[in-house]
This record gives sequence, structure tokens and C-alpha cells, in this order.
Amino acid sequence: MQNTKARANIYALLSRVLLQELDEEMLQTIKSDENILDFFPTLKEWKPFNEVSNTKLLEEYLNPDFVNLSLLHLIPYETFYIREDQKIETGGANPVTDMYSAYNFMVDFEVARTISADHIGVELEFMHHLAEAELKALLESDKEAVKELKEIQSEFLNKHLLKWAPMYLINVKFEARTPLYYDAADMALEFILSDNEYLAKELNL
Repeated sequence: MQNTKARANIYALLSRVLLQELDEEMLQTIKSDENILDFFPTLKEWKPFNEVSNTKLLEEYLNPDFVNLSLLHLIPYETFYIREDQKIETGGANPVTDMYSAYNFMVDFEVARTISADHIGVELEFMHHLAEAELKALLESDKEAVKELKEIQSEFLNKHLLKWAPMYLINVKFEARTPLYYDAADMALEFILSDNEYLAKELNL
């Protein structure tokens, strides 16, 4: 159960960092939580992170880097990577929407500020949603539901995230100007690969 809770938390953290710019509250959460900081080793040692005010850190370093990585230079949408014409599918034909609606996952586009449901932050949030559902099933000792939810997570990783996210995350590592996004991309890349292995082992695939 602890493992599932940890997985859900990691997906939530990655989703939040990669979905939109940080605000003061989120930055402070990262700064004050040693467990979170362990996931960001380069950030932890970065001089401005320890010496510059949060407002300056956000306005002059982190948020410009996010805009550079997510809006200007790189495209964080699955369909851009898997479609031959490199167009982002913003409508109902997006390949992830069926899975989302089958498992009661709603994308709040206004909050997420994304143009499509297949943004990396949203896909990671969906994995968080599934891990939370698995946790609930574990608490209720519903073994059948636990197995089914693990299968869905494995399927979503293999049909979606693993098909394109590694390429995007490698590009983020290469383009990042701040340790926050370098570390986040590194962590996300490592985590989705190891989580896929973990689920395959659990399901004897």
C-alpha cells in the first residue's frame, strides 16, 4: 500500500511541475520538503535556489524556463510526436480521451491551461488518478479492482506515455536552463520506465 501511495505522490508531483509554472506556494513546498528535494539533486545545490528570494527565483529564472520549454521551443503533446503531420489533436479524436472518460477523469482545460488532453502533465495526472483509485481498492481489499487498475496503468504507459514522453523529456534535459526542469525531466524519464517495469512484474507480464 505504501508503494502505491508513493507512486501516486510522485505522479502528482511530476504532473504539477510539468503542467504549468510554479507559484510561490509550490516553490515553498519543494524548498521545505526534504523528501521532495531528494528528487531534485541539481536544484538542491544550485546557488540561486538557496540565495535568491522566491519571487525573483520564479520571475527571473524558473518561469521563463518553463515558458521556453513548454510553449516556445518544445511541444509537450503526445499527438505532435505520434502523428505523421506533427499536428496536435485538440478535439475528441485525441487518442487519450477514450481512456480518460472510461475512468471518470476530467481535464479542466482552464486550470491546466493546455490546448489538448494529451499534454504530458495531464497524462501524468491521469496516472496519479489511477494510482489513487488503486489505493482506494487496496484499502477496501478489492483484489480484482487492484489488478484491473494495475492493468490499466500498464496499458496507458505502454500505449501512450512511453511512446513519446522519453523523447520529449530528453529534449527538456538538453534545453533546460534551470536545474528544476533538468531534474524534473530526468526524474520523470527514470520513473515512468521503472514504474512500467514494476507494473509488468506485478502483473507477471
